[in-house]
Amino acid sequence: MKNMIDAITKFRDERGWKGNHDLKDLAISISLEANELLENFQWKSDQEALQSPDQNIKEEMADVFIYLLQMADKMNVDLEEEVFKKMKKNAIKYPVTK
Repeated sequence: MKNMIDAITKFRDERGWKGNHDLKDLAISISLEANELLENFQWKSDQEALQSPDQNIKEEMADVFIYLLQMADKMNVDLEEEVFKKMKKNAIKYPVTK
């Protein structure tokens, strides 16, 4: 993940965009990009969305992830660590029942 964060930061900084990337704006951008991802599925089944010629699902997924990584980096959050913590918490909250 460090390589991705470094590449994203370099891209941002080369364009002078750092000033536009405070936590509020990054959170808003995550939501906006998630909605653009969701738009690919509006009024369609999964299959229809994936087969649509105008779908850009992968690009929108990447946009969400890019903004999320930038937000985590700005907050000094280790997302990998947080995901595993959350999975442990979820395992307690939602135990496997057989």
